[in-house]
Amino acid sequence: MTSAPRPSGRRRPVIPAARTAEPPRTAARPPRGGAADGRGAGSGTRDPFFDNAKYLALVLVAMGHAWEPLTDSSRTAGALYLTVYTFHMPAFVIVSGYFSRGFDARPDRVRRLVTGVAVPYVVFETGYSLFKRWADGDPSFGVSLLDPWYLTWFLVALFVWRLTTPLWRAVRHPVPLALLIASFAAVSPDLGDDLDLQRVLQFLPFFVLGLRLRPDHLDRLRRRAVRVAAVPVFAGALAVAYWARPRMARAWLYRRDSVQELGAPAWTGPVMTCALFGCSLLLAACFLAWVPRRRTWFTGLGAGTLYGYLLHGFLAKGSRFWGWYDACAWPREPLGEVAVTLVAAGWVTLLCTPVVRRAFRWAVEPRMAWAFTTGYAAGPAAVPGARRESGRGGSASRGRSAAAPGRR
Repeated sequence: MTSAPRPSGRRRPVIPAARTAEPPRTAARPPRGGAADGRGAGSGTRDPFFDNAKYLALVLVAMGHAWEPLTDSSRTAGALYLTVYTFHMPAFVIVSGYFSRGFDARPDRVRRLVTGVAVPYVVFETGYSLFKRWADGDPSFGVSLLDPWYLTWFLVALFVWRLTTPLWRAVRHPVPLALLIASFAAVSPDLGDDLDLQRVLQFLPFFVLGLRLRPDHLDRLRRRAVRVAAVPVFAGALAVAYWARPRMARAWLYRRDSVQELGAPAWTGPVMTCALFGCSLLLAACFLAWVPRRRTWFTGLGAGTLYGYLLHGFLAKGSRFWGWYDACAWPREPLGEVAVTLVAAGWVTLLCTPVVRRAFRWAVEPRMAWAFTTGYAAGPAAVPGARRESGRGGSASRGRSAAAPGRR
């Protein structure tokens, strides 16, 4: 940075070179909103809170997928499933929105969006489709990039949400507007399956809310009173879920269908959209209040949650295709349910380790310098003053790891 001329027009006397002192370095001013990239504001280090949150949310995703075949035979498993699915996906979408606050369509960020979201979508949508053909004995199952199957819908949603980030930063009252759009989507059965737009639009309010969050909002969750209050809130949620299990269709929580497709009158669309938004937001806040702020043994795994998210689905679906839950009765017994839960948590943890990340980096975080011009391929360094959107391991889109189960 150059110095402006002095008002008087005088020049400073020249100081001999031997006595010239190096001007003190000043830290670059952090972007508005603080550590939007998962790093401590102005510290240059990753904020362990976000890595912890991503890892714990991913473990809940894996557990939820493991509980799904047990929900019909176990009311307890069904209650846990409903409770977790009420908040784990919204919490992750909120964090993804928080990470996306700095997206401005700059060349290096567009490149990261393509290589970190669009390319993994193509790879894993194709991979999952071929896996279903083979493992489920369904050779007629088509490969369609317009109709996401199972886990891959979240990558489509994140791509669309991030592209619209400048719009949500410009309009007034973005969260109510996003809720209005989600309500219209809930009563629009003609949206169809293309790009899973039902989910893209119905989860949109959580992403927009994340865009509007500031670090001080998250700091409020650190208060002891909030953490203590989260205990009875979760206990009450479990009790309500236990009561609702035989009375409520879990498809409401997936947000992949309109109310007409769920057999409900149209007026329930806006009502359920707002009610579920409030319940999900409350439980997501309680979850984030419990997330450790310090480094833990699993903090480093938070940088690899996209790997665990995309890869664990093969085992989750394979267990259904190959009839593992029906081969014997023990998974449906209490100890068996505990064992299934621990196996799911251990498996997804393994998939977040550095060894797995190195093995599958070509599919999840491809560099693809050959596909971009010099300005794009060079990344943040190609733009003067550019700042990385996230810490080591990529943008927030690479940290997103939780998702509701996809189309069966």
